[in-house]
Amino acid sequence: MSGEKNWDVVIVGAGPAGLMVAIPCAEARLRTLVLDGSNTIGAKLLISGGGRCNVTNLKATENDYQTGAPRTVRNVLRAFPTERTLEFFQELGVEMVLEEGTKYFPKAQSAKVVLLALLQAARHAGVVIEQGKKVKTVSKEQGIFRVLGEGLECFTKTLVIATGGLSYPGTGSDGSGYLLARSLGHSLIATTPALTPLLTNDSDWKSLAGITIPVALSIVQDGKKTAGSEGALLFTHVGFSGPAVLDISGPWLRSEAKQKELLLNFLPERRETEIVAEFARLVAAHGDRSWKRSLTAHFPERLVEVLLKRNGIDPKMRLDQVARKSREAFVHFLFHCPVRVTGAQGYEKAEVTAGGVNVNEVDAKTLESKLSPGLFFAGEVLDVDGRIGGFNFQWAWASGAVVGRAILRAVTESQA
Repeated sequence: MSGEKNWDVVIVGAGPAGLMVAIPCAEARLRTLVLDGSNTIGAKLLISGGGRCNVTNLKATENDYQTGAPRTVRNVLRAFPTERTLEFFQELGVEMVLEEGTKYFPKAQSAKVVLLALLQAARHAGVVIEQGKKVKTVSKEQGIFRVLGEGLECFTKTLVIATGGLSYPGTGSDGSGYLLARSLGHSLIATTPALTPLLTNDSDWKSLAGITIPVALSIVQDGKKTAGSEGALLFTHVGFSGPAVLDISGPWLRSEAKQKELLLNFLPERRETEIVAEFARLVAAHGDRSWKRSLTAHFPERLVEVLLKRNGIDPKMRLDQVARKSREAFVHFLFHCPVRVTGAQGYEKAEVTAGGVNVNEVDAKTLESKLSPGLFFAGEVLDVDGRIGGFNFQWAWASGAVVGRAILRAVTESQA
């Protein structure tokens, strides 16, 4: 590291949020230092979206996030919306393409393009990035932050914690930012993995490994639906994955209810009463057809066998050999199928961390600490986690940009 110890802005964490703070600060001639404990910058970004990086989503609102402070999330997203993210990357020469109607990916289909553009912009602006510099402690005296680590000591009036969470620890995410925040007086909302596959010990579901189907999922606690998701579900050899499962994993893991169950709807686009009526017509017209033949027209064969098994129906039986009440019970099962969840694959496979620094302890418009002036937070370290589909990256870009602007305003006001 350069011999310089005094900086205008020190940012802990060189991920998307941290770099978004750094670039405008350095462009405004503020001496800006970014410290990262990992030897590889952007490792998590590089593996995101299967290596393609789902940069943002067409429509991102506070309703797409789990947080204790939705108003703050709304303020930040409105201050730096999706359109501004697209403009920002266009200015850096990164073209985007829209997929599945709402998801933006780099046209080059490579996360590396996004990372290189960010790093090039940072270095061009004059940001000093130090890799392998893990911050161990931060203290504050007379308005000055002292940042210490192995072979590291620096001072600043403006400190930004943008260390990410605990997800994908192999990329360097170790939760150290939470400890730094707590040492400066902040409280934490308990963390759990989010956007992570779920586990089961049910051999029937595990036998369907490799099958992907469109579903709706619901969490029911004490008889009330508390969360839901829709999309593809992928059966795996250990449980369940796919967008619908990843989206609901955070609420499931956060729930402390003693009585809760996960219900699976195999026909999310239909109504139960419609299917009951269709079944009745099918039995009247083709009662001699086997159950298996009738259902494989709509579901994969292996799935049909499991569905029938769980309802005690012989696949070879004719439709009209099963009583009406039992047929209706089977249809009800298709819309309200309970699945046993025994856990999750955890932070190792989680795309994001739920929980973190209490957002109610930061300014709702600037993300500056209410407890320690000059301290800011950006990105995943805060108690904000989004759905799958580019929402978490949008939070990183937006929160980083908002913090960068706030720092520049504060500096301008202090010089006036």
